[in-house]
Amino acid sequence: MENNFKGIPASPGIISGKAFVIDRDNFVIEKKKIIQGQIKNELLRLNRAVVNTKREIFELKERLSKELGDSEARIFDAHLLILEDPVFTKDIIDKIEKEKLSAEYALSEILEKTALVFEKINDIYLKERSADLKDVGRRLIHNLLGYKKRTISELDKKVIIIAHDISPSDTASMKKDKVIGFATDIGGQTSHTAIIARSLAIPAVVGLRNIIGSVKTGDEVLIDGNQGIVIIEPSDKTLKAYQSIKKKFQVFEKELKKVTKLPAETQDGHSVELVGNIESPEEIDTVLAHGGEGIGLFRTEFLYLNRNNLPTEEEQFEVYKKAAEKVGARPIIIRTLDIGGDKFISYMDISPEVNPFLGLRAIRLCLEHPEIFKVQLRAILRASAFGQIKIMFPMISGLSQLKEAKRILNEVKEGLEKDKIGYDKDMELGVMVETPSAAVIADILAKEVDFFSIGTNDLIQYTLAVERTNEKIAYLYEPLHPAIIRLLKNIIDAGHKEGIWVGLCGEMASIPLFVIILLGMGLDEFSTNIVSLPLVKKIIRSTTYRDAKILVDNIMGLSSSVEIRKYIQDNLTNVIKEELITGEKTK
Repeated sequence: MENNFKGIPASPGIISGKAFVIDRDNFVIEKKKIIQGQIKNELLRLNRAVVNTKREIFELKERLSKELGDSEARIFDAHLLILEDPVFTKDIIDKIEKEKLSAEYALSEILEKTALVFEKINDIYLKERSADLKDVGRRLIHNLLGYKKRTISELDKKVIIIAHDISPSDTASMKKDKVIGFATDIGGQTSHTAIIARSLAIPAVVGLRNIIGSVKTGDEVLIDGNQGIVIIEPSDKTLKAYQSIKKKFQVFEKELKKVTKLPAETQDGHSVELVGNIESPEEIDTVLAHGGEGIGLFRTEFLYLNRNNLPTEEEQFEVYKKAAEKVGARPIIIRTLDIGGDKFISYMDISPEVNPFLGLRAIRLCLEHPEIFKVQLRAILRASAFGQIKIMFPMISGLSQLKEAKRILNEVKEGLEKDKIGYDKDMELGVMVETPSAAVIADILAKEVDFFSIGTNDLIQYTLAVERTNEKIAYLYEPLHPAIIRLLKNIIDAGHKEGIWVGLCGEMASIPLFVIILLGMGLDEFSTNIVSLPLVKKIIRSTTYRDAKILVDNIMGLSSSVEIRKYIQDNLTNVIKEELITGEKTK
């Protein structure tokens, strides 16, 4: 009988085929005490397991590099750093020596303790990086126990992988030509499963919660990676309906490719800037190939995570310089360090916080540790001599905070001038507007900067008091809430009144229904994830600025998100039908 599941769309496309289920590892490690004379042997076992695990990971990294490229292979750098982290291994050794526990039980205790810490993290990206730790832990336990894990490396026919989670090791070892889709219980759009699925250009749905308990190997499965739907044992009627949808989607994909080299311009000649969000310079070529006109958000956190020390000025300079040169004459906005006490920088002395998402993070952390901030600013400024770099401060909540950050920036500039080191003296400075306080005083902040970039992911959850990763209240996370609509309009109007341009780098910039609203509000720049660039450009080119403005004028007086959504859906007469891509019924 047909069984439907709804999850998170991770990689677009529609496919059907036979399921191949990967059971979750359910190791039951019994508590085993050892005597003093056994400690040396347990430490040797642990060391041997670490050495073997490192060797396996190096081999997997090399294999993935050959098949998908160096960018995807970097997934395993985090795994190697975990194994080389002296804190991680010392905790295990202490358990063995001081508590006289077997190596595998000591390891399982440390993994469980760390997993509990990860569960409290509010940052989606970092939550999903916990998969790295679990993958390394499983591999270590395998080697300690001499267990040969069931893998997907021996597949001899095309299948759809169903799993609680797909580890980077699994994806690296599988035969890529035999896997036509993924469906997992856990994960989000930035999880490794999603990243690999997009790299392989195969449909994927994640965050399905309990699909693995409802399907067995050999079952017929249909994956709709556009809307995040998985159907087990679909009926002939469903398969036939999806066959028609698939054909329309394939036609639509071809149409999207036609707009990649065209300007992001409405039918009545209104132009906006369409740029991409990235985490490393390697992604820049893909942004440009998908029709992006530059980089609207370059996250710099990857330089600080999964390592044992702070990145040097020279190391950062080389990365920023490489990014600037790759982009060429196009703009690239580098966001300064957006990290905090919830993000596991073991080499920094940051005390644990009860609510780290509201604690010492982003610009607050940088102002608390100016020595770290100055190194990054100096590297960015030096790189600005090689391209059109703009700099952006995250999580600004007040004027005094912004002025202090600017003071430090000016101090760094003076130091470069004293050292006779060149930089772009006309480099634009902006702030991310992602706190309600910044949104309310946008008119004041606009006098101090050259641009705004609205971070809707945080702005929405802070304004509505909704933790977006909490499944129980996720339904309250509503971008079309009248309060959000009014805040966005206020920010854009305040910026324009002071003569600065306003962009948006949150997920709202990639969803068709919201693109029309933002366009009508007068947003100047849309910064979106890479795969959404052609779609957003198509939407912009399929309507008029006049119609979008009229639509916005008419929704400003509506009192609920339900009314706003219905009005938009009923009045999008000039926009392509996007429900195949996003699930937004715009008919």
